[in-house]
Amino acid sequence: MLTPLEKLNQALRENRPEDYVSPLHTTLGMRPLQFGPGSSVWEWNAVQEHVLNPFQLIAGGYLTLFADEVLASAIGSLLEGGEFATTAELKITFLRPAAKGLLRGQGQVLRKGKRVAFVEATITNAQGEMVAKVSSTWTVATREA
Repeated sequence: MLTPLEKLNQALRENRPEDYVSPLHTTLGMRPLQFGPGSSVWEWNAVQEHVLNPFQLIAGGYLTLFADEVLASAIGSLLEGGEFATTAELKITFLRPAAKGLLRGQGQVLRKGKRVAFVEATITNAQGEMVAKVSSTWTVATREA
């Protein structure tokens, strides 16, 4: 029988985005579109008032949350049985303000080793302009039985 983590990673490997959606994703309007070996594509319809800062732009913390979801699903698609990965470091560069509306995130694993993985992502707005560039290091570990 598969653990919940193994079920999620299997959904990633089998490109079943509908089986990866959590209540948090639904609440915020985030939706995975596609998974591939070491990659992921997401959309986020960022229209909720609570994700906006006083300037009516998407707050950086919410953009970072979105980026972390994109990164997590990209690395998760490469994890083997019993493996899990956690964010060790994340650097996000905000290139332009992100207005309320549709965003797209694309993640790609650059390298996965036995203990560490390097992943990057881009977030673009509805006009295809890059809003943020993200680089991240992930710790890869194995669950003890």
